[in-house]
Amino acid sequence: MTCAPPAETVAAPLLAWYERSGRQFPWRGLRDPYPIWVSEVILQQTRVETGLRYFEPFLARFPTVQVLAAASEAEVLAAWSGLGFYRRARNLHAGARLVVERFGGEVPRDPELLGELPGVGRYTVGAILSAAFNQRLPILDGNVIRVLSRVFLVEGAPDRAAVKRELWGLAEAVLPHDRPGDFNQAVMDLGATVCTPTGPRCGGCPLVDLCRAVAEGRTADLPAPTKRAKVVFEQRVAVLVQREDGRFLLRQRPPSGLLASLWELPADEADEDAAQQAAEDIADGFAGGLLAACGVVEHRFSHRHWTTRVFRARGGDGYEAGPLERWVALAELGELGLPTVSRKAIEAALAAQLRLI
Repeated sequence: MTCAPPAETVAAPLLAWYERSGRQFPWRGLRDPYPIWVSEVILQQTRVETGLRYFEPFLARFPTVQVLAAASEAEVLAAWSGLGFYRRARNLHAGARLVVERFGGEVPRDPELLGELPGVGRYTVGAILSAAFNQRLPILDGNVIRVLSRVFLVEGAPDRAAVKRELWGLAEAVLPHDRPGDFNQAVMDLGATVCTPTGPRCGGCPLVDLCRAVAEGRTADLPAPTKRAKVVFEQRVAVLVQREDGRFLLRQRPPSGLLASLWELPADEADEDAAQQAAEDIADGFAGGLLAACGVVEHRFSHRHWTTRVFRARGGDGYEAGPLERWVALAELGELGLPTVSRKAIEAALAAQLRLI
């Protein structure tokens, strides 16, 4: 187990740097745990630049935990559209309902109770409670892992259980009793802006004199790489079937699995050779007219890659949408949980500007 120096040895220079160079975000400095919770869920597996575009609109739509709890899942997914990893939105929604039902609408301050909410793990508990209430609770995300691994020369991949325990121990050991919330934010900012994965700016780091990786010339080696999951490649076709009034058909995906309950164009799996026939089969179900190819869209999920060949057809004027289908106009897309891959396919079909009979 790596021994850490006294917490103040790390905290004093890091907090001084944070006061000069810390990033400014709309959720920082708040003492209401609800918007901090929202920000943490949005920023899981999402770049900060993207999260900033969603944070304030989401809070404008669901300004309190009570409003979020009272909303339908469809409303929440619509507000989340484009952020991906939709289980986060479902967990946040379910957590808000539990907060209202079990805790009278007050986000619990007790770490154990807060950790019982869906999707709220040890990191999120520490992030919320240290920021909102200055509780002395450590955090460990990718940025913090990188800083600790380099400063204390932690060997081994961070996804290994023993290494993860060591990193959590270090995160707690260096956490000061004074301003632990600011300290947690400072470590994250240092990892995001100075102690970066490649090309770290060690000359501007407040911890450079403590950093064992710098002393041994090993910043490029740490943290050790984790094992990457194999990417699964899938080929699909999607058809935008458009009625005379301009509306087109969307279908809701199954309630479980990838993109559960979200909306997409009628689609099927098919490789390049079978794409045309698969698209014709889809269009025939709506008495479709002329088919035209509109291009190919690519989309990468965490461990899955979709290649979708997009087609457009006239038809469906006599087709009544089923319970998991909906004829929509462009202006109505904001009402639906529409994943990015669906938006890409729709944009490709409409941008083709093809004349269909």
